[in-house]
Amino acid sequence: MRRTLFALTLLAGQAAQANALEIVPLDASVPLSLGRFAFEGGKTLDLTIGIGSAAFRGPADPPDVIWTVSDRGPNIACSQAEAITGLARDRICAAARNGRIYPLPHYAPSIYRLRLDTATGLFHVTDVIALRTIDGTPIDGMLNPLTVASTETALDGRGRTLAQNPSAIDAEGIVRLSDGSFWIGEENAPSILHVAPDGRIQLRIVPEGTAKDFAGAGYPVIEGLPAIITRRQINRGIEGMAVSPDERFLYVMLQNPLANPDAAAFRAAKNTRLFKFDRVALRPVGEFVYQLDDPRSFRNDPSDNQSDPRISELTAIGADRLIVLERTEATTKLYVVALDGATDILRSRWSDPATRPSLEQTNDLASIGIVPVRKRLIFDSADHRDIPPKLEGVAVLPGGALAVINDDDFGITGERTRVLVLRGLALE
Repeated sequence: MRRTLFALTLLAGQAAQANALEIVPLDASVPLSLGRFAFEGGKTLDLTIGIGSAAFRGPADPPDVIWTVSDRGPNIACSQAEAITGLARDRICAAARNGRIYPLPHYAPSIYRLRLDTATGLFHVTDVIALRTIDGTPIDGMLNPLTVASTETALDGRGRTLAQNPSAIDAEGIVRLSDGSFWIGEENAPSILHVAPDGRIQLRIVPEGTAKDFAGAGYPVIEGLPAIITRRQINRGIEGMAVSPDERFLYVMLQNPLANPDAAAFRAAKNTRLFKFDRVALRPVGEFVYQLDDPRSFRNDPSDNQSDPRISELTAIGADRLIVLERTEATTKLYVVALDGATDILRSRWSDPATRPSLEQTNDLASIGIVPVRKRLIFDSADHRDIPPKLEGVAVLPGGALAVINDDDFGITGERTRVLVLRGLALE
């Protein structure tokens, strides 16, 4: 069992606009360290374990426990290579100029159990569950050998090409059921996975027409997601996952609009897709449109790039009622979202990649007879000082408080994991 101390202050407020928030960083005396990695001829990074890609607390969990998940491990886009590694892009990324560097390619994405110690006001990591194949072999976060969806080239810390791995996942969403098993939302393929309490992957559900890309994964793979989502922009796949109160349905959301028909459509689009998935029948039973905000409304880092806003988390607060975390790099908004009254577009012409203009090319939804999900703002980090960047995990605590955790990207830019508790938000 691994124990690492986190600092956390529980705060009260009357409304979202008036919350008194305090940010307490991870206790530096007991860091979540992955050690140091030195780029030959370049910089040395102090890497940490990024545990904040998603968060969850279920009604069956103790009131002081939340679950989080890490993603694929430390990685650096080649476009950022020089600033982070200290090496010229043409040197470290000579094998793939637009690739991605993985300093620790064998890192195993893992689930973390966090406990709030009310006596000390500290978070402890009380358990770590590495994701594994059926035979118990830990998986890694490398790229899958995709032939239908687009993919990148992975490089190690010396710029050498890394092998693809059909069992690998990039975990970005988590829920835990009352039987102790987990469902994980995965960004790369994209896909969703059912995971046993001990971390063994029981089933991976991938888009129609793609199962062949996962041959040899070491666990069962079936096709059950719409084929259209293979058109996700690279690194903008499934990012949010929630579960209904009766545990019958999963809610699964893409981080951004699809690159449908192309990347130009992705860059200009506001419409991302939210699926309601029957986990007993193993198929989607609803598909809805969520419209991202104008990028100029993210006040800490406004821009004219519609692809800057993205979804990083879903949390259910009732049947077909969700909290959605919508963010840019420096600004986070929380919305309460309701599906009732929204148009169900599942198995409609918007699932056909030949439809023109596509859903992603049509920001005026009224013109095509679609009603998006209703959204109501309950929190904007621009109203508060010292909110950490890249908030990605949200868990509902007793009494309607929210625990919010950031993704520190494994410390590659010097950021560290931090936790906030928000009280007094108008969830109802």
